[in-house]
Amino acid sequence: MNKLMIGRYLPGHSVVHQMDPRCKMVLTFYFICIVFMANNIWSYLVLGLFTLGAVLLTRLKLIYFWRGIQPAIILILFTVLIQVFFTRGGQIYWQWGPFALSSAGVVNAWFIFFRLVIIICMSTLLTLTTSPLDISSALSSLMTPLKWIRVPVDIIALMLSIALRFVPTLMDETVRIMNAQRARGVDFGSGSLLQQIKAIVPILIPLFVSAMHHAEDLDDAMTARGYRTDAPRTTYRIIQWHRRDTLSIIAFAALTVVIFFVRA
Repeated sequence: MNKLMIGRYLPGHSVVHQMDPRCKMVLTFYFICIVFMANNIWSYLVLGLFTLGAVLLTRLKLIYFWRGIQPAIILILFTVLIQVFFTRGGQIYWQWGPFALSSAGVVNAWFIFFRLVIIICMSTLLTLTTSPLDISSALSSLMTPLKWIRVPVDIIALMLSIALRFVPTLMDETVRIMNAQRARGVDFGSGSLLQQIKAIVPILIPLFVSAMHHAEDLDDAMTARGYRTDAPRTTYRIIQWHRRDTLSIIAFAALTVVIFFVRA
């Protein structure tokens, strides 16, 4: 079973699930900006505790967030290793040519590690607690001012929501194709680099065909329902602002103040 959590929505009745999707999207991007303001262990500790509290409020299992981090493990480790061996400062523990292991490099590596983990957790939280339709409605609402300059806001929001929704679908399809190839004796984890690249080709072709079939089915379904890109859009579920959204903004504002006080 595919464990990729990006783009997946898990229904629930928590406070985070019931928040205004516009509020969740804006606060998620704002939180990512706040993360880059942290520059010492105390500020990262505050951000970590805040992220843990937000995760617990979703009432979802922590394994889902760990699955959201897993696909980026290689990128995180690569970034950490670059910080460890190419950042110089403080006490030098080991040095060989352009590589060096210093106290500043170790500290920066830990900061980069926590920064990426926190950002991925909050991004996963957004997609796990917000349905694709709510994301589309939120994007359309947030980009409403662009309609004054004739930007097709509704079409852009629909494209983004469909793309986000099809990420887990295509990943599930990739897993099924790989399992079918393994049943025919294909080994994806052995051989030289060229052999592994050749083994990927039998996956890409059926995956492309499957993606085209999904696109055709979606086009037929939207056509059967009378969807038109130039027609005025209406929504079945009206997005409404509640007190919990205001309290969320206050909580993020308080977080910003605390980060300003504890940062070096």
